Parts: sequence; structure tokens; C-alpha cells
Amino acid sequence: MLQTAHGPVETPVFMPVGTQATVKAMTPAELVEQDFQIILSNTYHLFVRPGVELIEQAGGLHRFMGWDRAILTDSGGFQVMSLAKLRKVTDDGVEFQSHLDGTRLFLGPKEAMDIQRRLGSDIAMVLDECPPFPCEREYACQAVGRTLSWAAFCARQPRAAGQLVFGIVQGGVHRDLRGQCATELVKLGFDGYAIGGVSVGEGPELIAQGVADSVAHLPWEQPRYLMGVGLLGQIVEAVAHGVDMFDCVLPTRLARHGTAFTRAGRVAIKAGAFKDDLRPIEDGCGCYACRHFSRAYVRHLHNANEVLGLRLLTLHNLFRFREFVGEMRAAIRAGTFAEFRAAHRDADRVIPTGEALEKETKE
Repeated sequence: MLQTAHGPVETPVFMPVGTQATVKAMTPAELVEQDFQIILSNTYHLFVRPGVELIEQAGGLHRFMGWDRAILTDSGGFQVMSLAKLRKVTDDGVEFQSHLDGTRLFLGPKEAMDIQRRLGSDIAMVLDECPPFPCEREYACQAVGRTLSWAAFCARQPRAAGQLVFGIVQGGVHRDLRGQCATELVKLGFDGYAIGGVSVGEGPELIAQGVADSVAHLPWEQPRYLMGVGLLGQIVEAVAHGVDMFDCVLPTRLARHGTAFTRAGRVAIKAGAFKDDLRPIEDGCGCYACRHFSRAYVRHLHNANEVLGLRLLTLHNLFRFREFVGEMRAAIRAGTFAEFRAAHRDADRVIPTGEALEKETKE
């Protein structure tokens, strides 16, 4: 259990991504109805638009977006590296041009922490440098050095009332660098620790190795957060290594592209095979979409470019993720996690439409 200024968060936990101070296609009330206790937002995006001054005038991020549960804010370092039109990384921070209008801006550890303090998030992330994949070892060494230097600076900055601060482990695919980074971060004494720089282009085996190499050096009694990795099967395997917190854009992003997450795997509801299918998105699902609408209707909405179609798939996908993680917590409490893990080894499989229909027909 993670205690925050806006209430407790049961772990392991999946955090819906609300980059722009909104979880796409969802209202805060709908997220509360599904019992999400924490969501994620992004410092870079809110800094660029609408600006921290406006959010501060509104009374902080919680009031601005109408969400009274916990919020974690990413520091924005990854977005600066991936989105900025031009950037220059120095030991002081990053000079960059906004991806929106080219405005020249600067984000250093002091600025990142000041923005998050003014936003009033419950968990603030330190500024880090995320090296790309692949990259030379020398680059990864420099990124670890900057990450540790910036983390030490962030640790000394003022915080919002009750705000927790997490350090971020970097090191690319290099086991010794990840061990060094994690060990030095723990010496700084953060409230929790994140595993960064994974799922940036490397394959599943290297992702799993990066997680294991990082977790091995982090304290068990404090929360550990795997950043940006959150397919259902990935969550199970990371929990087996001792990870507590996850976020991922895919439940909402794939919903906008007509795909549903189900117990059997991912299914393209937008496919023509579901044109006349009057069954729910997933048989036995208790979400609002499945209780009231059919695959044929959701497919029709999606192909007619009606907003309700993506909303219904988003409702379903987030419900599935919340349900899945809740079942995993129950298995941990019951001492049956090993069985749960074995039963969900194929949780991330993509189901060919014909196979899904044939299987259901036989059943």
C-alpha cells in the first residue's frame, strides 16, 4: 500500500495515462467508478501548454482537471528527448524548442521540480536523461552521470505539501551501469524508485533484463515503478521481479484504433467479421460498454468515426486493466500468484479475428 496526500494506493497498481491533464476519452467520474486510485500526467506537456501559471491559478492540477485522487507527474525528461524539435543537453539541463511552436525553452532539475511543486502532484519524478536504443556505452555512461547529478539536485528542492519524490534508474542495456545508478540513487534516500530507459526500442528479452538489473539494487520496502511498460503480460512478469507500479498508453491508444483487450488477448473489434455480431465486446465482462452494447454497434461507431465508439472501447480496455491488476493483487494475498502468473503467460497475444470467432462458436 502506497500512502499519498490524496489517499492510499493499493499496489501493484496500473496508472492510466493522463498526459494533458486528462485520460483520453474518459471523465474523472468514470475513472472513479472503475476505482482507479492514481493517474499519471506529464510535466513537459503541461509546462508547454497550458502553462504552469494557469494551473497554479486554478488551485493546482487536481482542481484544474477535477480529479481528487492521487496524481503522479513525470518530470518531462523523456518528452524533451523525444519530442523537442531541437535540443542541447548540458550538465545544467536541456535547452530545447517546443514541439508546438518552436519557442525556445529550458528544463533543468530545478525547473522540473519547481513545476511539479506548483502543479501539486502527489508523486514527482526527478529529471533524468533517457538514452536511446541503441546507443554507445559512452553515451549511456554520460546519461547515468547526468541522471545522478540531477537527482541529487532534485532531492534538495522544495516540495508541495505531502509530495513524494521518486528517483529514476537509467543505464540502457548495461547491467553494471544500472546497478551503479540504482545504488547511488538509494543513497540519496528517495520515497520510491522508477525503472526508466526500458521499452525504448529494445526487444522483450532486453526489457526484462533491464528490469531485473535495476530491481536487484532497489529496496523492497519502497515502491518501484516501471515507467511506460504496461501490457498485461509484462505487468505480471515485472511483478514477479518485485515491481509495484505501472503506466502505459496502449489501453487508450489501441481503443482509439478499434482494438479491445480481452481475457483471451487483443481483438480488432473494428474488423468486418464483427459487422453483424450482437454479442458484447467480451462475454462475461462487467464494464458499462459490455453491459449495454454489442460488437456490431461498437464497430459501426468506430467505422463511422463517431466519438462514442472510441469512448466505449476505452471504457472497456481500462476496466479490463483494472480488473486484471485487482485479480493479481488478490492472488498475491491468497498466495496463488505463481498460478496466476502461469495462467497469463499469453495475456498479450493478438488474436486473429477468424480464430476468435471460431473459438467462441465451438464453445
